[in-house]
Amino acid sequence: METVIGNPLIKALIILFLLSATTAAGDAPFIISHKKASLTRLKSGAERVSVSIDIYNQGFSTAYDVSLVDDSWPKDLFDIISGNTSNSWERLDAGGILSHSFEIDAKRQGMFHGAPAVITYRVPTKVSLQEAYSTPILPLDILAERPTENKLDWAKRLLAKYGSQLSVVSIVLLFIYLVATPSKASAAKASKKKS
Repeated sequence: METVIGNPLIKALIILFLLSATTAAGDAPFIISHKKASLTRLKSGAERVSVSIDIYNQGFSTAYDVSLVDDSWPKDLFDIISGNTSNSWERLDAGGILSHSFEIDAKRQGMFHGAPAVITYRVPTKVSLQEAYSTPILPLDILAERPTENKLDWAKRLLAKYGSQLSVVSIVLLFIYLVATPSKASAAKASKKKS
């Protein structure tokens, strides 16, 4: 066994096999997708959800017939305001990025847990469509009662952020005031010397 592995021709063939296996696996597209959702409270009391999905091709070849479907927004809970929950592109080059966004309005109050979006794409070397999933969104507390902001909250935030600097500056100013202002005892001595 040792003589077989010790043979330089066998070692070269093993290395060639391992290199070809790693490059063959690296030739396919590698799709990564990130889904984000943010809430915006409107003046009318409604709440708008802005959803954006970014699709990245981290592989070394192009993905063709890329389609995105995000069916995690039920029609009885949300109304689509702008955009679509699905989209398709002809291709996604290696190292490329595709972005898709849409806005929806919430109809009811409550906690919502969204599912990942589904991305399908075609690889030229394979017959069947490939599937990838986006990251799921964090739970959204839709139309939740949020405490109103107090008028002094800005002062508390400034004090918490700059409190240490404010104390140092006030100590320095107090020291300068004490040094620059004559005391009453020295002022009394100065008036006695004048008389």
